Amino acid sequence: MIARPERSPERDSAIEAMLEHVAFDGWTPTALRRGLAAIGADPADAALLFPGGAADMIAAWCDLEDRRMADAMAAPEMAGLRLSGRVRAAIALRLARTRRYKEAVRRALAELALPGRAATAAACTARTVDAIWHAAGDQAADMSWYTKRATLAAVYAATVLFWLRDTSEDDAATLAFLDRRLAGVGRIGKLRARLTGGVRSLVPTARGEAASHPGADAR
Repeated sequence: MIARPERSPERDSAIEAMLEHVAFDGWTPTALRRGLAAIGADPADAALLFPGGAADMIAAWCDLEDRRMADAMAAPEMAGLRLSGRVRAAIALRLARTRRYKEAVRRALAELALPGRAATAAACTARTVDAIWHAAGDQAADMSWYTKRATLAAVYAATVLFWLRDTSEDDAATLAFLDRRLAGVGRIGKLRARLTGGVRSLVPTARGEAASHPGADAR
């Protein structure tokens, strides 16, 4: 399991307060100090709250949004959806919550693309994808755990990049894009299941092999 960032009410409040300033100041101590000042906290606490700088702030924001998304997915109306519908709903909620902070998302991606930030970027994506699957109700612990998360990571990353350019109302174009990607994944999954079943039908069972070779037991 990938370690999660440090969590505290103070860090959550600081992140939420600084978002209004990230569009202008980036993921910088300046934006953080301005956010802290806006909520009546001491700007001098910036370095204490996020000693890891921009990467620390971005990871904390991703984790905060993962938790907010999971809370929203606990609503009763989500229970009646199929697994694929819950995955779609989780991603839609995740995007809707950050719609007003698209520039902060864009700047976060730019920061995580810098040399030395690959591990943080991968960890943020992995935690978000894992949070989506858990919020959707998938508790698989077998090998499908890895394939499901790898597949969804690709879908989620492509959807976020599309969303950053989307100007449609309520992310309508992005959700249509997401639906196409999820439908494609579903078709691949069904094809894989059919192929696996076909291969198994061609492999004779031990009993079938014994029946086809009457002398096998005598050897």
